Amino acid sequence: MWRDCPKNAWLRIHRPEIYYAKELTEFEQSVIDMGIEVEAVARGLFPEGVLVPGTREEARESTARYLATRTATLFQAVFEREQLLAAVDVLEPNGDPREYSIFEIKSSTRAEKEHLYDLTFQVLLLRQSGLSIRQASIIHLNPHYVRQGDLDIQQLFDIVDLTAGVESLAETVIREVEEAKNYLLKEAEPASPCSCIYKPRAKHCTTFEYSNPNIPRYGVHDIARIGSSPKKLKELVDQGIYTLNQIPGDIKLTDVQKAQLRAYRTGETVLDKQAIRSELENLFYPLHFIDYETFAPAIPPYSEYSPYDQIPLQYSVQIVGAPGEEPIHRDFLHVGTDDPSTSFFCSLQQHVASFGTIIVWNKGFESHVNDSIARRLPSTKHYFIAFNDRIYDLMDIFAKQYFVHKDLCGKISIKNVLPVLTPHLSYAPLEIHDGATASLVWSKLISGRLTSEERERLYEHLREYCALDSYGMYAIWEALMKLVAA
Repeated sequence: MWRDCPKNAWLRIHRPEIYYAKELTEFEQSVIDMGIEVEAVARGLFPEGVLVPGTREEARESTARYLATRTATLFQAVFEREQLLAAVDVLEPNGDPREYSIFEIKSSTRAEKEHLYDLTFQVLLLRQSGLSIRQASIIHLNPHYVRQGDLDIQQLFDIVDLTAGVESLAETVIREVEEAKNYLLKEAEPASPCSCIYKPRAKHCTTFEYSNPNIPRYGVHDIARIGSSPKKLKELVDQGIYTLNQIPGDIKLTDVQKAQLRAYRTGETVLDKQAIRSELENLFYPLHFIDYETFAPAIPPYSEYSPYDQIPLQYSVQIVGAPGEEPIHRDFLHVGTDDPSTSFFCSLQQHVASFGTIIVWNKGFESHVNDSIARRLPSTKHYFIAFNDRIYDLMDIFAKQYFVHKDLCGKISIKNVLPVLTPHLSYAPLEIHDGATASLVWSKLISGRLTSEERERLYEHLREYCALDSYGMYAIWEALMKLVAA
């Protein structure tokens, strides 16, 4: 946390009432829970391992007793020295006395640079505690593993030896640890702002608003794709430019950014009627406005799935048979705990005609889900090839800047477009407001730990949410049709 944002880390230690003012969302908690699940499964790679029990102090004492006997591989062994602490995921004794290997378990599908810092910190602390570390490795999920029958944890995980990387990074981490200690142990609060002021909005820390009270809720940090131009954002911030109105004319912006800025400053809406008309005229009836909902668990629960594969659990489709007709709603909702791929496909065959345009929002997602089903069910391959060929991405109209409105704030998700073009529709009254929450609900449903009443209540919430996603696309299309006809 200190490496990401020093002040955010200081506030967590010294001002927890500020740091914890915003509780974790259910989705954020689910990500943590998924990491815990991955770690628990990965421990199966060390069948003789022992989990070190107790509180921090108890675990530290238990670790010392186990090390004295060198009889077992330890999970969550605790080491503390000179205000540094680590709980090591896996500590495995080697043949030589006092020599060990350590393994850090990650729920990612590859070893990341930040993992190496994590591992190096632990190695340094263990060496200060008198241990000789022969090997330091990361255990992460194998993205190429495809489950066949029972889970094969030997194939599910990859072990990457990062010992050489640890040795090359050691001096840097030693220096950074001392810097972190000096910073984090100060009693006086560091001056504002925090270092996240040089990052786009999506990368801001938990306490950004507290540390940067002069930053507007909508400003230069919200410029479209500003995260891809860190030098540009730094240039603006260093000049004290935070609002969109302050941006000087000599700042180089992309066409998308210029359109966003122009819409904000003038309040005028960009409406390229001819371009939109050309897009919409290429759609063929019947029109199918369809939205998928999926769940992507780290540990594949079914055969033919890999880590984080999307499980197709639900769809909603609005069908417009001819010009002027009202949409007909059809949907699919999986209510079991088995793999829904076959029933999902059969339902699509029943409700989606073999001709006409299929309209989605962000076609890469639905196309990928279709391709994954075809991989698991080879007999469906030709169906989904034809299906994907008929897909039209309604988001393209907004991505191509044919419609730009100040209230879109540079974003083109359906959640941003819907209230601009169809303000009478809203996700606010629903229990589920976004796909991340829907995914969390699905994780609860397939766990098999809910009562029948709880399941029915959640199923109804999912139906309402997915139906609004598909109807929202229809409503946006209808609004666009009226705009270009006016």
